[in-house]
Amino acid sequence: MGRTVPTYRLALERMARQWNDFKRALRKGDREAFESLINRARMHSSAATYAISLDPTESAFLSMLLEHEKELIQLKKERAAQERKLEDTGEDGEQPV
Repeated sequence: MGRTVPTYRLALERMARQWNDFKRALRKGDREAFESLINRARMHSSAATYAISLDPTESAFLSMLLEHEKELIQLKKERAAQERKLEDTGEDGEQPV
């Protein structure tokens, strides 16, 4: 019999362990950002499992990118709302007459 493909979750945890030396070499703030990336990959483990990629690294990176894209979209929406609010009140912050 052939070997079974490990689940994405197991493969992701193995990748995270393999990247531990890299993580330890980072500065504290960078380590926190690195952990955030790994957690973002974990957030989409069900979708990555469903995709059945032979290279789970691709799914991990795609999950990280997806979360970044969602954050960018949210920030753009918030910025647009702030700009509309400023336009409604005028540039100097006073209410239009």
